[in-house]
Amino acid sequence: MSELRFPENFLWGAATAAYQIEGAARDDGRGESIWDTFSRTPGKVYAGHTGDVACDHYHRYADDVAMMAELGLHAYRFSVSWPRIQPDGSGPVNPRGLDFYDRLTDALLGRGIDPIVTLYHWDLPQTLQDRGGWTARETAEHFATYAAAVYARLGDRIGTWTTLNEPWCSAYLGYGNGVHAPGVQDPGAAFSAVHHLLLAHGLATQALLAAGAGRVGITLNPADVRPADADSAADAAAVRLVDGLHNRIFLDPLLVGGYPDDVRKHVARMVEPVFVHDGDEKIIAAPIDLLGINYYAPTYVAGRPDGAGGGGAYPGTAGAVEFLPPVGPLTDMGWMIEPAGLTRLLERIATDYPAVPLLITENGAAFPDKGNSDATGPMQDDDRIAYLDGHLRAAHEAIARGVDLRGYLVWSLLDNFEWAEGYRKRFGIVHVDYLTQRRTPKSSARWYQEVISRNGL
Repeated sequence: MSELRFPENFLWGAATAAYQIEGAARDDGRGESIWDTFSRTPGKVYAGHTGDVACDHYHRYADDVAMMAELGLHAYRFSVSWPRIQPDGSGPVNPRGLDFYDRLTDALLGRGIDPIVTLYHWDLPQTLQDRGGWTARETAEHFATYAAAVYARLGDRIGTWTTLNEPWCSAYLGYGNGVHAPGVQDPGAAFSAVHHLLLAHGLATQALLAAGAGRVGITLNPADVRPADADSAADAAAVRLVDGLHNRIFLDPLLVGGYPDDVRKHVARMVEPVFVHDGDEKIIAAPIDLLGINYYAPTYVAGRPDGAGGGGAYPGTAGAVEFLPPVGPLTDMGWMIEPAGLTRLLERIATDYPAVPLLITENGAAFPDKGNSDATGPMQDDDRIAYLDGHLRAAHEAIARGVDLRGYLVWSLLDNFEWAEGYRKRFGIVHVDYLTQRRTPKSSARWYQEVISRNGL
């Protein structure tokens, strides 16, 4: 393959999320989250796994930061646990929770690593869920207060803030098909959650900018939606419908100023959108400085009168859309490997929404480990290296085509709690022995270290 170089000052890093790695579920005044409740509910998470201990990053962060520095990371994207800061989701701030992120931030800066904060990565305080969660407008308002509290403590040292991670997952998987916390199955609730998550982003963005934040953004997981048959009008209609539910329902209010008309009509067939108030869309469209892109696999669809649809994950598609099974080599999650989808997606967003710079905030793959590391060298994960290499080449191609892409953060730094899959799926470039908490960089970590060092492939 040809040798490629990325732009000067291209940002290289890694990403994690609080509930997936921190553990310390009951330490220092942390409250319950919806994932505590969900993971402790029989049958919801593989083998009854929970995030109670996870990677014990809460106690081992200093060693983890030292390892990040040794790998040469420029940046580390982590999320703040809302129930650590406000155990009930509102009311008094818990200083001990903020103390942890204080220590983590200082450790990162001390090693020359840029901290990138995500304020919400799915761990809603359970008390707020008991009052309706993301179907309740008050949750959006409380989120803005929480964002301001975190900024008040860390804003003097953190330059980049993202509000939400993948609100598509929070809304559709949490309230639509119920495979994620809080486990609700209701299309009306899913659409209400979409709106209140976006409103929370807008209100928090206003609060952060008013407090003096330098860069504020949001992270989405937009889909590269493709037709089964490029010449089929029915398949084109299926693409349009799924694109509206997955992409434009988020991108248009954030970056254009309002929900698309076709999406509004689709939603209204299932629920009266009384949760959208006058002025909400203006709040949601508060200016942002970057858009985080999480990409793993493309989505292929066909228009079928008897299609199974996407269930609650794509409300209203049953009987109209068939989601095609993935083909070719798959990751351990059963996801299709198609790096060209990343190029297409980045180009599409840059064309349709050109005003905002892009950052790949997650990209990576789960593959089964092939034996433990020993004294002879790191664990070999050649499949992951091939996946990352292909997607970095796809990102470079997008840059060559004019996309304003500022950086790449691999998912994930550590093997961790993979939500409903528990600990059986490993995305990390660093192996974690969950019995001993020993960290061992895999061959992909050493490969990525070299990529960063040469700023290219």
